[in-house]
Amino acid sequence: MDLQIIQKDLLEQYKMTVNEEALFTAFNQLEDASLSTDEFSFYTSVASVYSSKIEGESIELDSYIKHKRFRIEFQPDYTRKIDDLYLAYQFASKNKPDKKTFAGMHTILARHIVSTNWLGKFRNQNMFVTTKDGRIEIFRCFPF
Repeated sequence: MDLQIIQKDLLEQYKMTVNEEALFTAFNQLEDASLSTDEFSFYTSVASVYSSKIEGESIELDSYIKHKRFRIEFQPDYTRKIDDLYLAYQFASKNKPDKKTFAGMHTILARHIVSTNWLGKFRNQNMFVTTKDGRIEIFRCFPF
């Protein structure tokens, strides 16, 4: 099945059927795993590791949990980008989703990936991802 863009009017229909207050109340009652502490979130670690794996990072969840929860040190290149994603997730959870927040998340997330003059900036050109044999796999246009 091919992915499709959902029509805008469906979002409005959804918003009319959902009790936002009840949704936010339920969301705010979610609890982290018992392994978590005030300084460490197990679920944020899981999300950071597996999101990073999509981008080609090779870190294992077990290693990252040891790094974050028990402060086990690894080579900086092994944990640096995942640490940035972890911090971006934390930043996102504490700030209202808007253009300024997205720019702030990008600044945190990409600080070890792109040059500093691109941090917090929105793209204005098309981007694509290629397969190992050079075919374009994903193509996106960013209209901001």
